Amino acid sequence: MKNIWKGAAGLLAGLAAAEVGGSLYLYNRTMKRHEGATEKDKERTMKMSGTDWDKYMPLIQKRKEYMLQQPHEDLYLESEDGLRLHATYFPRGDEKKLAICFHGYTSHGMSDYIGLSDFYFDTGFSMLLPDARAHGESEGEYIGFGCLDRKDALLWMNWAVERCGEDVQILLHGTSMGGATVLMATGLELPEQVKGVIADCAFTSPKEVFSNVLQNWYHMPPFPMIQIADEINKKQAGYGLDECNAAREVKKAKIPALLIHGSDDTFVPCNMCHEIYNNYAGKKQKLIIIGAAHAESYYKDMDQYEGALESFMEDVIV
Repeated sequence: MKNIWKGAAGLLAGLAAAEVGGSLYLYNRTMKRHEGATEKDKERTMKMSGTDWDKYMPLIQKRKEYMLQQPHEDLYLESEDGLRLHATYFPRGDEKKLAICFHGYTSHGMSDYIGLSDFYFDTGFSMLLPDARAHGESEGEYIGFGCLDRKDALLWMNWAVERCGEDVQILLHGTSMGGATVLMATGLELPEQVKGVIADCAFTSPKEVFSNVLQNWYHMPPFPMIQIADEINKKQAGYGLDECNAAREVKKAKIPALLIHGSDDTFVPCNMCHEIYNNYAGKKQKLIIIGAAHAESYYKDMDQYEGALESFMEDVIV
């Protein structure tokens, strides 16, 4: 009997060690910056999106060439916790209309909005493209997943008012993690110059999107890996994985919102968009692009996407 109990205890200890080890691997791979592995991480994320990006690359490359020919400058400011944050600024005209655009996970400011740059430039908008903490040229070891980035976003909003003047009109536009960032920011006290928010394929919280990935991509139960990762993140990065949830924060929103999502998004399920929309306290619009995978909506149906942006702008920009 003693041998049986010893064997059972050993098995339980082994399983517990495996869970802890798996959780640590998940945490280090997902929540921490990997210097020198940015492109590899981005390729993995893009593959999980389910989108064939190769077919869009000729358009993206063409617009990137034009974008880089436009006047632009590098900007830096310091976060509340002492990180040096970077952004690229493209001024247009009198700089009185500005889109602050927030990129997705493992990306950077000068990547996710190349496609939309023509639209914003043609409509007279300046563009501010921040690198999220632990991404691009911004400092940081731990990724904020919107929970920390929303406060960094507020700093860029305040910078914009100081740079462009009290009469500037600002739109916040975010994709994926950037979408979660701008929606989480609606729960903060925003400058009055912020007129609206556009969120494309935003998730509700890191906890919920990670749970979805574990279940649907790795076929693993979220418990107890998510709970272990949550405790680690509280100690290391200073926030819990469901501490800030976009679906909760938007209950405090006062500015209008346009929510966009692809119907075939398996990385961030479309039901997260519906939940956020139902909870959104301010004026709201929703656009579901049929057949679009994660972050593909603009390229899947550019006319419908740009039409929704134009309609939204007519409502919120003077």
